[in-house]
Amino acid sequence: MVSVTQEQNRSRQTYGGTGSSTPAYLAASKNLNFAIGSNSMINARSERVTAIPYVSNYKDTVGLFGTENIFIKVDLNIQNTTKVFDSEEILNGDYFEANTLNITDPGAPFWESVLFDFQQDLFIENDYEIADVSTQFAFVPNGVVRVDLENLKTGNRFIDSWFDVRLYTKDRQEYAYDTMYVGVNEYFYIGFHARNTKRLPYNVRMTVGSEIISSYDLTSEQRQYLVS
Repeated sequence: MVSVTQEQNRSRQTYGGTGSSTPAYLAASKNLNFAIGSNSMINARSERVTAIPYVSNYKDTVGLFGTENIFIKVDLNIQNTTKVFDSEEILNGDYFEANTLNITDPGAPFWESVLFDFQQDLFIENDYEIADVSTQFAFVPNGVVRVDLENLKTGNRFIDSWFDVRLYTKDRQEYAYDTMYVGVNEYFYIGFHARNTKRLPYNVRMTVGSEIISSYDLTSEQRQYLVS
């Protein structure tokens, strides 16, 4: 049996030259070092997230060859929320970030949304000082955020069956689930892969920060998704 790789290397050492640099054959000829773009985790496109909840939708096409596999590096530096009040969107441990108690009827208080006019509330009135509103989170010891990856698919099962999207850890290891809990200042990768020779359209959504929680408070079920 002849080792094709050894024979190729021996030929190059004897006669000189390099492997094929034709983009369509870089994966087959093991010459991805010639590739450009986000074809590997080493040169993955970076996407930075500083505020949550953060939702990113990816719609494009991807092919089989290595140069057309797509990788995205998601850098987290979570500092605040994307809204002043996220009463129904971000779960911070066991509570949501803000709700306002209506006590117009003391006998039946209830929670409801209120309107803040920052142009009018400028002075102290009736001993009530101006509210200090901030989008920054309260300190969460050893905080982690939830990441969800969803393959929304195209609706064509013959196309969707050949497409694969996966999460990868910062160590560039394939992750087994579509949900992970990762540190607020960590990073991870998303890989888009085609398993066919045709160009395949895809429709993927990533959600970061539907939940922020201390890793110490994770349940046993949540802990299986924790990436350290």
